[in-house]
Amino acid sequence: MNWQRHAEALAEAVTHRSSRWRPLIAETPRHIFIPRWWERDGDAYTLRAPREAGEWMPAAYADRSLITRVGPLHADHAKPDDRPTGRPTSSATLPSLVVAMHRHACLDPADSLLYVGTGSGYGTALAARYLAHDEQVTSVDVDPYLVQAARERLEAIGLAPRVETVDATGPLPAEPNSADRIVSMVSVRSVPASWLDALCHGGRLVTTIAGTSLLVTAEKNEDGGATGRVLWDRAGFMPVRHGDDYPPGLDELLDTAEHQEGEDVTTGPYPVVDVEQAWDLDSMLGLTAPGIVHRYHQNGERRTALMAHADGSWARATATGTGRPTVHQSGPRRLWDILDELRSYWLGNGELPVRGARVLITPDGRTIIARGGWHVRLT
Repeated sequence: MNWQRHAEALAEAVTHRSSRWRPLIAETPRHIFIPRWWERDGDAYTLRAPREAGEWMPAAYADRSLITRVGPLHADHAKPDDRPTGRPTSSATLPSLVVAMHRHACLDPADSLLYVGTGSGYGTALAARYLAHDEQVTSVDVDPYLVQAARERLEAIGLAPRVETVDATGPLPAEPNSADRIVSMVSVRSVPASWLDALCHGGRLVTTIAGTSLLVTAEKNEDGGATGRVLWDRAGFMPVRHGDDYPPGLDELLDTAEHQEGEDVTTGPYPVVDVEQAWDLDSMLGLTAPGIVHRYHQNGERRTALMAHADGSWARATATGTGRPTVHQSGPRRLWDILDELRSYWLGNGELPVRGARVLITPDGRTIIARGGWHVRLT
């Protein structure tokens, strides 16, 4: 099986010709880490388990994420007729983003690296080849099967980094102040205190904030906390999980929002927006009112956006084209009003404040994001 030419094409597509990552991507068989995956098919997922190189190689060496686990079902364990409908719980991240995360960490070949979110193991493989010795990498994941499979696949290509089963928000398999870099391939609401314990003084971490596309880097201070920035770049990762699956979603409440009148019916000042595709607006909402889920659909010129929260609040906004929407809301909070307040801030100030904001992390992991007179504390 001639995988090398596919790996070389991937390396050329995602790196500059002078990049130290280019030969590593060209020499690492990504298909070994992704023998099977899931593809979205309507409201469910369909298994892809190719036996022919003509299907397997183009997918494995494309610069895209491949979902490997839906709910508790890993593609490796699935039957051909399985069609899971849960949330994706693990994936093989697109290679360009893997490289970008390591670049944001300012990774040096002499560093020791704590890699959070082993996933398929491909990112761990690239890191192990980038560093001077593969034992400089400790990779952790909450999923025992992912850890076992990654160990075996890493060993198959001659690598032996440390890979452990760990809830990344709890104690980590690293000595205090021992990690030069932490790269997280899962998102967290606030930085776990255990990450700061593991990070050496002056060490650097890179992560994303759960429920947003915000990419944060921070360096550890002498007091045990850390300071850094929200980068202008964007990235999205699955939130850290603590068990076999995420908690149940809010589909029933979104279904309610589709049809109920609600006790509050108004006309909104701004057009209906697909919030999840408006990354900056979605990120700002994720900071100020975390936990809101969305649904959006368009039928011709008719747009409908739905919002729901676990506290029982929901909203529905409907309009034709870019006209002012009719907004139905119910529950303890008015979710669409919160969204419109952020849009008013944006219009009044010319931008949302979060990109480029300062990040302050206390030694116990409390995280504050601030810019100018605006700030938010993550809990």
